[in-house]
Amino acid sequence: MNALEIRNLTKQYQDFCLDHLNLTLPCGCIMGLIGENGAGKSTAIKLILDMVRKDSGSITIFGQDNQKDLKLSKQEIGVVLDDVGIPECLTAKQVGNIMRHTFSKWDDVLYTNYLKKLSLPSNKPFHDFSRGMKMKLGIAAALSHHPKLLILDEATSGLDPVVRDEVIEMFGEFTRDESHSVLISSHIVSDLEKICDYIAFLHKGKLLLCEEKDRLLEQYGLLQCTKEQLSELNPTAIKGKKISPYGAQALVLRDKIPGGMNVSPISIEELFIFMVKESA
Repeated sequence: MNALEIRNLTKQYQDFCLDHLNLTLPCGCIMGLIGENGAGKSTAIKLILDMVRKDSGSITIFGQDNQKDLKLSKQEIGVVLDDVGIPECLTAKQVGNIMRHTFSKWDDVLYTNYLKKLSLPSNKPFHDFSRGMKMKLGIAAALSHHPKLLILDEATSGLDPVVRDEVIEMFGEFTRDESHSVLISSHIVSDLEKICDYIAFLHKGKLLLCEEKDRLLEQYGLLQCTKEQLSELNPTAIKGKKISPYGAQALVLRDKIPGGMNVSPISIEELFIFMVKESA
């Protein structure tokens, strides 16, 4: 069974359309949803959580319809949004008291351990927390009711590098259990490249690609050559290019490039930039 299946998901706004999105997140995997601001990442996540109504398409979470079986599915999901959403007056201890009556599998011992692990005070008001502390409290709360699926919208945005690294490690630990999965959106591509099994590129509401990260890195490469050499290549091998007075740089399919040409590894961030510019 897959943790999440999205089929032909569409949502039309006055000035934006999420257009027939298709994604599959297998159990035990982490999928990174990458896109520039306004690409549709948050819209997709709000639709998954039924915070806004879809125009068409289907969303299933562990085989259950996200609208018909909403109460059941929400017990299985841990959610951290860019705006953590905890009332400013509450302390971490009070948050735990509220969550205990919200989630059937809430674990007080686990929550206390997360507070200690993340160096979070239990009696300090939320409004006195730093940005990083607020995000860590949101993550601690999301993990403490034993969810099977984590949905994270820009959960690393605005965090300093040390805290980001700490948080990313926690997500990796979560998926060591093969029944656990993570969907995480971010425009900080380097964070996702560290931990994701699958990468999905969104641009202007359209899915550019969704593939296993390792396969993408094997399939694509960065070619440095002259403009003349570039013009001699099979056009289907070229998925994006930059031409300057000093030569050419191209995103290429490795298996369609003649041997002996200088094809270098490409990062997920470089791959995304090339694809976005090519589709512009």
